Amino acid sequence: MRIQNQIKQGDYRSDGFIGRYQRLVSSTVIPYQYAVLNDNAEGAEKSHVVQNFINAGKALRGEDTGDGFYGMVFQDSDAAKWIEAAAYSLKNFPDPALEKQLDDLIDIIADAQDEDGYLDTYFTVKDKEKRWTNLLEAHELYCAGHMAEAACACYEALGKRKLLDVMLKNTAHIYKVFIKENHGGFPGHPEIELALMKMYRLSGDRKCLELAEYFINSRGCDTDFYKRECEARKWQVWGNDAGNADYQQSGVPLRKAENAVGHAVRAVYLYTGMADLAAETGDSELYEACKRLWNSITRRQMYITGGIGSTVHGEAFSVNYDLPPDTAYAETCASIGLMFFASRMLENEVKGEYADVMEQAFYNTVLAGMQLDGKRFFYVNPLEVIPGISGVSPTHRHDLTQRPRWYACACCPPNAARLISSFGKYAYGESEDTVYCHLFASGHVSFGNGMELSCETDYPYSFTVKYNVKGNGSVAIRIPAWSRKYSLSVNGVSSDLKPCSGYVYIPANGGCEITLTLDDTPRFVYASPAIPRLTGFAAVCRGPLVYCFEGADNDGDVLSLTLDTSGVISVSEEPDTLGGIVKISVPALRTAKTDALYTSRRPDQTDCTAYAVPYYTWGNRGENQMRVWLPFTK
Repeated sequence: MRIQNQIKQGDYRSDGFIGRYQRLVSSTVIPYQYAVLNDNAEGAEKSHVVQNFINAGKALRGEDTGDGFYGMVFQDSDAAKWIEAAAYSLKNFPDPALEKQLDDLIDIIADAQDEDGYLDTYFTVKDKEKRWTNLLEAHELYCAGHMAEAACACYEALGKRKLLDVMLKNTAHIYKVFIKENHGGFPGHPEIELALMKMYRLSGDRKCLELAEYFINSRGCDTDFYKRECEARKWQVWGNDAGNADYQQSGVPLRKAENAVGHAVRAVYLYTGMADLAAETGDSELYEACKRLWNSITRRQMYITGGIGSTVHGEAFSVNYDLPPDTAYAETCASIGLMFFASRMLENEVKGEYADVMEQAFYNTVLAGMQLDGKRFFYVNPLEVIPGISGVSPTHRHDLTQRPRWYACACCPPNAARLISSFGKYAYGESEDTVYCHLFASGHVSFGNGMELSCETDYPYSFTVKYNVKGNGSVAIRIPAWSRKYSLSVNGVSSDLKPCSGYVYIPANGGCEITLTLDDTPRFVYASPAIPRLTGFAAVCRGPLVYCFEGADNDGDVLSLTLDTSGVISVSEEPDTLGGIVKISVPALRTAKTDALYTSRRPDQTDCTAYAVPYYTWGNRGENQMRVWLPFTK
């Protein structure tokens, strides 16, 4: 049975922890990012995104484009993700000034669209004659996909149709090139596949569905396409290896794919489109491929934080169990893409593990990607940082100790903003007679099947979740795999309902009140011995939160700490620390320092207490050591 997870944004309002983040995005992140896109943010790297669109409009009118095009070939996508975040945020928090900025930017984008529907500032300003000649590197379809998602958000959340009409015209152009004119090929950077599925569901335009099917069905069938394309042109963007099929996820037809390979963000965007198409068409063969790829990621190539893509070389998956904490890549966008993939897998099959991973990625890597003040952002999310090595050594240069204000490749900041603003679309789903609670967040949601639900909770720091349900049908609530025990009551009466595939199903005809209490016990987590760097190490978690040990809480030194896993873990509420957290204390041993690089004398160890804070908060108190995994004894 297919469920629909794309609830209308206007039907969800969030409070509590998520609501605070959504207000931060509205009040700080979106205005700051708008200033960046207009090159008005002091201290941030130049973006030029808005000016690129203005210059493209000038180019189409034959006017002087002034400073021309600046930035990455995919620079347009930064504007698209900002628009999407702004649209969702405006539904949550109406703001006439922001709405005018949104409308003005859409007008500028519409003005940059060619008569035939083509829309891409890089080629419109720089190289019009080179359109569609470099699918491998040039990101035309990637940018189109993000702008299509932005168009869907504007129409769905705000009823604004202008950008949707722009992108339907753009889709008609792409359809003409690839279907009618038989151009051949598929996106070097997948993204448009999932966007086309959104456009199809919203507009009913079958060109969108046919294009999504074409790109997914074509990929991996012509393994020499990129080589021929490369030979036919005499220009390049980065000089990508046209023969590296694994990097492009194009080595085998997707229905035959066994392992997640290549660039991690591209992979999960592609797999999201595959899962979405499988759900829409009932393609069981495609869904089976999705399950194999899901297992490849989550059972052999995923960090405890929900981070994926372990190597800086190609921002990619490497090999099974290669999950080094100190050189991790774990791009913020990759975990966002993993959430997309999980959400679409839930549309095919209601299984708790999909929502478990969605939660794991969100509360750890995704939130860690943004400073608590909303003004700095991590692209890369390591699980160990040592000042003087991290960000300095050639092997660790990508693993920074502090979040930058912005970067030249600025895909992650607006990606995080749009996800947080649209959290309800991942937290809830529905079928004809059931509503699904995948993630826990205080707020109110109205469903298309006529049911309504209000939730009260202080999750992820408190583990009681109360639902007030109105309407006729059933409520399916996820019981997280990490919760070793739980209690459930319906209308004040204790219930012994057991989970089915990770969800308890509660009849709610006429409405009901449900209280779920999950396990708040902090716990040690141990890695598989197949992960070489983590043998003999342990991490500490509580609920969905992975914790880390920072020098700021541990006398400046976490490298000398060894956890005593026979001891009792304790917790303390600290409302004035890092925006309000629960801190964890663990019995530990501290190894004495020595001046010798090596010594035959066993070092002294003394009893101490190691203090941990949620991983998403790390790096907010200046440069210091950080570790998620520590060696353990006993």
